[in-house]
Amino acid sequence: MAMDPLSDVLSLLKPRSFMSGGIDYGPDWALRFGPHDGIKYQAMLSGSCWLQVEGLEPVRVEAGDCYLLPRGLPFRLASDLSLPPMDAHELLKLPLNGGMRTMNGGGQCVALGGHFAFEGRHAPMLLGMLPPVVHLRSEADKAAMRWSIERLMREIRDPQPGGFLIAQQLAHLLLVQALRLHLNDGAAGGVGWLFALADRQMSAAMSAMHAQPGRRWTIAELAKEAAMSRSTFALKFRRTVGASPMDYLTRWRMLLAADRLGVGGETIATLAPALGYESESAFSTAFKRVMGCAPRHYGRGLDAAPAPT
Repeated sequence: MAMDPLSDVLSLLKPRSFMSGGIDYGPDWALRFGPHDGIKYQAMLSGSCWLQVEGLEPVRVEAGDCYLLPRGLPFRLASDLSLPPMDAHELLKLPLNGGMRTMNGGGQCVALGGHFAFEGRHAPMLLGMLPPVVHLRSEADKAAMRWSIERLMREIRDPQPGGFLIAQQLAHLLLVQALRLHLNDGAAGGVGWLFALADRQMSAAMSAMHAQPGRRWTIAELAKEAAMSRSTFALKFRRTVGASPMDYLTRWRMLLAADRLGVGGETIATLAPALGYESESAFSTAFKRVMGCAPRHYGRGLDAAPAPT
């Protein structure tokens, strides 16, 4: 079975570690969370609270809702946003390490949370392509997530042999489910590769690039995949994805190259032609522009400059 763009991207986000746990909140509380690497998520099992991600409007999280925070931005959770927030790491003794915490006596709302950290210096670039908040609140979304959330909660509350591995796999399943549901429900109108996958024409062109990243694609060929005219396709792709088709293709090729250099140990001599470059120097120039360092340095595991998102 051929991979699709969402599977392609998530397959490069190799989980390095995973933590999960639950919190039983009492009345009148506010917590402050600093920046984080990777993806945080939370499912509200009962009750409700406010979520405010830095720079965004606050949203109400109700029982059954689930949200993901892929960008690592600071955020607040609170029963009342007018309360002064306390540092969550100090108060809750994070990470939860599979345990349950009770705050202010509990009884008001119960939440299940988790955190993924990922391997690879290109992980921040991949996560930067995701929206800052993925909030699932429709009844259909809740029903689709319920089994995974309930099973994960059972693994946390009643530890069994092999429970950590099952919890990790369930959490990964939750991540894929949440992004898929986000695509199907309300992703229209945003800008970025994930939102573009909700558009049939854009998805067709992106799937073609992912299926054959080494092909020397032209705008006309990609427009044909999308069943559009060349000029209309180029305009819509930039407006929907936030980059030109060729810029998107180059960035995807360099993410593949970074993964193969860092994990597969491939050489520049084999990577360059496989990813559509006539010379090693052309490939190296593109790699340095996108990833922030020369491919030879990246392959040796030397520190790179932060990659642009």
